[in-house]
Amino acid sequence: MTNYDPGLYYDELFGGRDYPAEHSALIRQRLAGLNFGDLLRRSQDAERELYNLGITFLVYSNKDAVDRILPFDIIPRVISAKEWAHLEAGITQRVTALNLFLHDIYHDQKILKDGVIPADLVLGNGCFRPQMVGLDVPFDTYIHIMGTDLVRDREGTFRVLEDNGRVPSGVSYVVENRHMMQRVFPDLMQDIGIRPVDNYGHKLLDAMMEIAPQDVADPQVVLLSPGSYNSAYFEHIFLAREMGVPLVEGRDLVVENDRVYMKTTNGLARVDSIYRRIDDAFLDPKAFNPDSMLGVPGIMEAYRKGNVALANAVGTGVADDKAIYCYVPRMIKYYLDQEAIIPNVDTRICREADALQYTLDNLDKLVVKPVGEAGGYGITIGPRASKEELADCRAKLLADPSNYISQPVVDLSVCPTVTDDGIDPRHVDLRPFAITGKNTWVLPGGLTRVALKKGTLIVNSSQGGGSKDTWVLQDGVLQDGSQEGSAS
Repeated sequence: MTNYDPGLYYDELFGGRDYPAEHSALIRQRLAGLNFGDLLRRSQDAERELYNLGITFLVYSNKDAVDRILPFDIIPRVISAKEWAHLEAGITQRVTALNLFLHDIYHDQKILKDGVIPADLVLGNGCFRPQMVGLDVPFDTYIHIMGTDLVRDREGTFRVLEDNGRVPSGVSYVVENRHMMQRVFPDLMQDIGIRPVDNYGHKLLDAMMEIAPQDVADPQVVLLSPGSYNSAYFEHIFLAREMGVPLVEGRDLVVENDRVYMKTTNGLARVDSIYRRIDDAFLDPKAFNPDSMLGVPGIMEAYRKGNVALANAVGTGVADDKAIYCYVPRMIKYYLDQEAIIPNVDTRICREADALQYTLDNLDKLVVKPVGEAGGYGITIGPRASKEELADCRAKLLADPSNYISQPVVDLSVCPTVTDDGIDPRHVDLRPFAITGKNTWVLPGGLTRVALKKGTLIVNSSQGGGSKDTWVLQDGVLQDGSQEGSAS
C-alpha cells in the first residue's frame, strides 16, 4: 500500500490530512506486510465462497445475470469507539424523532398545525395511510427496523443522506461479511478488539416479541416475504433462520375472526407478530391494492384490532420520503428540543419555487433525485451528466417539480479496495441498522457499500456496487497500544 493515494478525499483507513486515523494503525501495519498477490487470492476465495453459499441478490434489469453475488472487498472499513458512540447517539435520536413524527401525524397532527412541515407534503404523500389515523401501536413505535444511510465528506463529517423506514435491506450482508472475514482473513482480525454483529437476529426477535399482543404469553413470530423472486429473498431466508422463526408468504397465512393464522401440517396456528418484507400496497388486498396476490386478505383489520403486530408499522413510508427527509432536523428540534447530532446533507425541495429555480440554474453542479425512487435509480449527477442527460433532467423538473429534490455533490469518503490493478481508493457510504421495540439498539457497524467502478459515486448493489466488513473497535485502547484520545 506504499503507493496508495486517496487524493483530497477523507480516507476511512488512513483518516484526513489533519486528523490521521490512529485507531487503525495496527490494521494498516498488518495490511502493509502482505503482498498484493495474497490479497487478490483471498479476495477471489471470498467471492467464490459467497457464490457457493448462495449469498446473492436479484437484478431484474439484467436479463443475462438475474441472480448475482454482492461483490465483497476484503479490506475493512474501521470505525473508532469514540466515533461510533457519536453515530449511535445520532441514529437513536433520529429514530426517536421519526417515531414521534409518525405518531403525531396519525393522531393530533400538531407538527402540521404548527406549520413546521407543510401539511400537504404529508397528507398528500402517497405513503400516508388514512387507515392508520387514530390507531395506537405498542410503545408508539412505528419504525422497528431502520436503515440510515450516512456519508462522510472531505472534512470527515458524517451526514445523513437518507432514511429507510419501510423495509430496509442489507443487514444480512453485514453479518455474512463478518463471517467471511473470519474465514479468509483471521490473521488481520487477531487481537484487534472488534465489536460483534452476530446477535442481530436475537435482538430483532426480542423486539418482535415485545410488540406482540400483551395477552399472549409465548408469541409466535413469523417473517412475511413476497417470495423467491424478490431481490432480497436471500436476506429473508437468512433473517428467519437467525431469529429461529418460520418464513412465510401471503398464501401461508389466513385471517379468521380478525386473527391471523399460519397453515401448518397440524392445522392452523395463531400468529402474533409479523416482520413483513412486503410494502403497504401489497399487504392486504382488502385495504390497499385489490389486485395484490402477495398479501393476506383481512390482515389490516386484525392489525387495527390489536390482534397482530406488524413491523414496520403500516404508513411508515411517509417518514422516509426524500422530501420529508429535509425536515427531520426540524422534527428533532420540535419533538426533542435538540439539535441534530448528525446533520443532513444540504437539500432543496424542488416543489418550492426558489429551490426549483436554484436547481435549474445550477443543474450541472447538483445531484437531482426523485423523491420516491430507491436503489440509485433516476438520479442525475450534474457534473458527470451529458448535455442530453441534463436536458432530460431539466424537462422532468419542469414537468413535475414536486417529485424531485436536489443536493450538492458530496465528495464521499474513500477506503482502500482491492482492484485488478492494485489497491485503489473507492468511494463508500454506511448504512447502520437500528432495532426499536420499547427501546432502541443500534447494530455496531452496518453495511459499508463501496462503488467498485472507478470514479463513480453510486454505491448501490443494483448499480454495480459491492460491500465491505465494517469494524467498530471496542472501547479503551487504540491499535497502536495507546489510550484512545481526541483523534479518531
